[in-house]
Amino acid sequence: MAGTSVALSPEQGLSRYLTEIRKFPMLSKEQEFMLAKRWQEHEDTDAAEQMVTSHLRLVAKIAMGYRGYGLPMAEVVSEGNVGLMQAVKKFDPDKGFRLATYAMWWIRAAIQEYILRSWSLVKLGTTAAQKKLFFNLRRIKGEINAIETGDLRPEQVTEIATRLNVSEEEVISMNGRMSASDASLNAPIGSADGDGEWQDWLEDEDNPGQAKEFADRQEFDSRMSLLEMAMGELNEREQHIITERRLKDEPTTLEDLSKVYNVSRERIRQIEVRAFEKLQKAMTKAAKEQGLPMSA
Repeated sequence: MAGTSVALSPEQGLSRYLTEIRKFPMLSKEQEFMLAKRWQEHEDTDAAEQMVTSHLRLVAKIAMGYRGYGLPMAEVVSEGNVGLMQAVKKFDPDKGFRLATYAMWWIRAAIQEYILRSWSLVKLGTTAAQKKLFFNLRRIKGEINAIETGDLRPEQVTEIATRLNVSEEEVISMNGRMSASDASLNAPIGSADGDGEWQDWLEDEDNPGQAKEFADRQEFDSRMSLLEMAMGELNEREQHIITERRLKDEPTTLEDLSKVYNVSRERIRQIEVRAFEKLQKAMTKAAKEQGLPMSA
C-alpha cells in the first residue's frame, strides 16, 4: 500500500478537490471484489488506488458531519482519507460486506482521533462520558432544534444531560466551547463569488444522493449485524430488558418492567446496566474479529 498514492490533495484547494473527486466512478460490487482480490493476492497498487479514489466522496460526506469542530476542513478530509487507505489495506472481500461498510469505521475513527488530538479540552484528561458528550452534542442539539440558539435553555440542558448521562454543568461548558467554532453545513466555500455551498460539491451529478443513501444503508446494516451478534451473549431476560429500555423509540419504564418480573425498579436498573456492559464488550469483540478499528 505504500506505493499507492492519490494525486489530489484537499490542502491544494478544497473546492477544486471536491470538484475533481466527483469524476471518479463508483464501483459495482463485482468490480470492487475483483480489485480487492488483486490487491489482497498480488498487492496491485493500481487496484488499491481505484478502490481509494472511488470512495473519496464517501470520505467527504463523512467529513461534512464534523464541520462544527472549528478545524480546517481540508485537514479533516485528509485524515479521513488516511482512514480510507487503512481500510483498503485491511479489507477482506471474502467476508461478504462492501468496502463502504468497512471503510466507514476507519474513516470516522481517523477523523475522531484527529479531532481529539486537536482539541485541548479533550486532551486534558477527558472522561469517556465527556468524549461521548463532545461527539454527540451537535447531533442532539439538532434533534431538539437548538443548533442556532447559542446558549441553551435550561430545559434543553437538562434533556441533553439526561440523554448522555453527564452533568448539566458539563453540557453548558462544552456547548460554550463548541459554539465559538460551530458553523453551518451550508456555509460557502471558495471565493465569495460563488464556488457554492460546501455540501453541494459532494453529490454525484448522475445519481444525486446515491453516495449518502448507500453509506447510510450500509452503516445501518453493519451496526445491526454487530448488535445481533452481541445480543446472543445475553440471556433471555437481559435481551428483553435491553430491548425495552435501550432499543425502543419510547422506552418501557423501570416501573412497568419491575411488574413484569416481580422485582424492584432498582433491580431492573441493575440488570439493565450489567446487560448493557456485556453488550458493549460483545460488540467490541465482534468488531475486533471483523478487523474494525476499536475506536469506532
